[in-house]
Amino acid sequence: MKLIELAKTRKIRAVAITYPDRLTRFGFDAFVEFFRVLGVEVLVVNGEEQREPERELVEDLIAILTSFAGKLYGMRSRKIKNFAKVLKRELKHEQA
Repeated sequence: MKLIELAKTRKIRAVAITYPDRLTRFGFDAFVEFFRVLGVEVLVVNGEEQREPERELVEDLIAILTSFAGKLYGMRSRKIKNFAKVLKRELKHEQA
């Protein structure tokens, strides 16, 4: 988000990345276009390897699933933490 803000406020002229997946796991071309419209060039240092469309699609799907799995685990973790807070509060209330 900070990078996007820097681009929107015209504080950067270029973004240098080692590989496309360092900028985003999927939707790389959309980000390149977004930055281009803002006058920011995206420089890929190691270049983008040519992949078959099927392989690229599979890699994008895996990235999406990985992202959603991380969000689910995060939601579960928050739910458990919130439950523990409520339980502690209730136990303190009963002891008082």
